[in-house]
Amino acid sequence: MYAMERQQLIERELRDVGRVSVVDLARRFDVTTETVRRDLDRLESLGSLRRVHGGAVDIGRASTAESPLTERRERHGDAKRAIASAAVALLGHDFRGSIFVDAGTTSAAVAALLPDALGAGIGGVEVVTHSLEAAHVLSSEERLSLTTIGGRVRGVTAAAVGAHTVRTIAQLRPDIAFVGTNGVSAGFGLSTPDPDEAAVKAAIIQSARRVVLVADAAKFGEELLVRFAQLDEIDVLVTDAAPPADLAEALADADIEVRVA
Repeated sequence: MYAMERQQLIERELRDVGRVSVVDLARRFDVTTETVRRDLDRLESLGSLRRVHGGAVDIGRASTAESPLTERRERHGDAKRAIASAAVALLGHDFRGSIFVDAGTTSAAVAALLPDALGAGIGGVEVVTHSLEAAHVLSSEERLSLTTIGGRVRGVTAAAVGAHTVRTIAQLRPDIAFVGTNGVSAGFGLSTPDPDEAAVKAAIIQSARRVVLVADAAKFGEELLVRFAQLDEIDVLVTDAAPPADLAEALADADIEVRVA
């Protein structure tokens, strides 16, 4: 395969997935990692991508870039549903207590599965959320008690944010929280593009007795503008693929349980 052909395939992969790995590309093209790095350097010089540790990302994936909710609903849909199924399985049919559901499309997928996952009778389960999407999913479910937290709503995430939202969450102590993220990396931890979203996520993590991070593999290695938690602040990561070596090592050092859906 000629270099130009490889580079065209790399650009196509970036358009479809948003991120590529040097090791994965070398294996796929049956070339050395040095050859792949030269391809990525060439594409970066042409403005086609941005180099990051271990690979490259689409040029539009800046640290403040944030896709609309409607677009994110369709992205990695199967992976998100699989992650949600594995995440709610952590509760068990006899769970009784309080659950906080964070904003985000994967968290909304968790919310959609909660009623059936908790059994026919349920009872004694309180769900709290600041996400309009999660609240909409659960609003007609009579077997659950639902509390929504208000605040200024960000249209891009359909979630309440701001000082009032953070103060309200700080007064809670949910038994378990399902939290989403835009990025998770070994060195930077959990991050998101918006400071207000980050403040709310940090408050959820500080308040919950147990924190379950739900994140598809596309989030691995991503570092957005604002960190809202270190890795050792979460208890479980539920994802759709095994993390890369550096992240896997960092997760193990932080004593985090990793479940691959």
